[in-house]
Amino acid sequence: MSKLVEMTGIEKYFPGVHALKNVQFDIASGEVHALMGENGAGKSTLMKILSGIYQRDGGELIIGGQSVSPTTPGEAQDLGIGIIHQELSLMNDLTAAQNIFIGREPRRKFGRLDEAMLNAKTAEIFGSMNLNLDPKVLVGSLTIAKQQMIEIAKALSFRSNVLIMDEPTAALNDAEIAELFAIIRRLKSEGVGIVYISHKMDELKQIADRVTVMRDGEYVGTVDAVETPINKIIAMMVGREVNEKPLEVPNLGDAEVSLKVSGLCRGKDIQDVSFTVQRGEILGFAGLMGAGRTEVARAIFGADPKDAGKIEVHGRQVAIQSPSDAVKAGIGYLSEDRKHFGLATGMNVRDNIALSSMDLFSTGRGVLNEDKMAETAKLFIRKLGIRTPSDTQEVRLLSGGNQQKVVIAKWLLRDCDILIFDEPTRGIDVGAKSEIYKLLEELAAEGKTIIVISSELPEIMRLSHRIAVMCEGRLTGILPGGKETTQEDIMQLATQREAAMRVAETVQ
Repeated sequence: MSKLVEMTGIEKYFPGVHALKNVQFDIASGEVHALMGENGAGKSTLMKILSGIYQRDGGELIIGGQSVSPTTPGEAQDLGIGIIHQELSLMNDLTAAQNIFIGREPRRKFGRLDEAMLNAKTAEIFGSMNLNLDPKVLVGSLTIAKQQMIEIAKALSFRSNVLIMDEPTAALNDAEIAELFAIIRRLKSEGVGIVYISHKMDELKQIADRVTVMRDGEYVGTVDAVETPINKIIAMMVGREVNEKPLEVPNLGDAEVSLKVSGLCRGKDIQDVSFTVQRGEILGFAGLMGAGRTEVARAIFGADPKDAGKIEVHGRQVAIQSPSDAVKAGIGYLSEDRKHFGLATGMNVRDNIALSSMDLFSTGRGVLNEDKMAETAKLFIRKLGIRTPSDTQEVRLLSGGNQQKVVIAKWLLRDCDILIFDEPTRGIDVGAKSEIYKLLEELAAEGKTIIVISSELPEIMRLSHRIAVMCEGRLTGILPGGKETTQEDIMQLATQREAAMRVAETVQ
């Protein structure tokens, strides 16, 4: 296979940071080359150099056999490089065709838009992808998976020879991932090279040909994706073996029931859901996309109004009409979208930790005790192992795992007894995942009550003392954690459509 891109000796400096050190990477025609590494390893910086967003400070970039230096994304596109960012950049009120060719629309005489040609060119691209989609459909009406297909079509409209995909399956379910993989394989067969960035280790064996690993801004090595064991790739990424110990389900005995939910209802999203969680327990919520897991969490937290149901905290019924009511009752909710609902990314670590507890730092007359805020922030930075240069570092500059720890610190400072984690490791690398798992286990051991919602079955099975499974708004069963439960057991309940509520004996 001919080389489409070769990057050798790449260097990049930011103020006070040597971000890339003598890095190498290449991509061949018709291959999927996975780029792996923990958050902060330098993957995105390297790809931003390839796509013209950043300029390198050293090394050589060869595209199509020629040494080049693209200084803008437009120049990189002209060289055949397309990038699909994790955060989609589409306009919901425009059609698929308008999004794909925005700024490059075909024109008739006197500059009038040629709508027919626009839609025909889009249909031609969709046809090459074997994608059954109307060019005139409004993007805002499509699923995330279909929107991602439009991003791919947009990149192909520039006649890209190389496609960079950054966490393309982060928000997709299994059926949508299978659809995406089919398109990737079709593009491979046509000679397109795919750079694939993902934290999901199981995807490597399914889609990648080679894997290049980076760590701390340096090139570690390139290996064959099929022949190399996953644990070896993980060890290359983190510089150490990550051995997840088997789940030990504690015997909680007659431990206090911290949270009891009875008959919770909200339209079709939540239908008569009831469960209990004990002090020191981690209850996992599993189910397919749209099963109602997040809706249950939001109703408990008061983010969405419920139609019916009763919530008891430590044996006392509480009226939760808003998130502030939930916080007063000792409930904290860590949203799956931490950047929009968990953090003020433009503020620093200290202020984010204090954000939900400003009353603790008030000296009266609207004045805050900055010294006390700094002392408290440093305490949680040490306790949770938050990797940050200082408590005044902006949160947006931290890795995903450390951002998640800042959110946890915020709720621990508020002294919440009940913590609901919605997709706690989404977008977090394998090393940081292990740290988050350990942290949740430590919180449970300290007597906190934990609810974890996750779309990753291995994660649910790794963390949960019991597993509540939902399907189409109903709780279809509660299974024991540990070795007694398999993924097949969970999936059977997760696809039990129109089933009446059936709770295993372990609910008692």
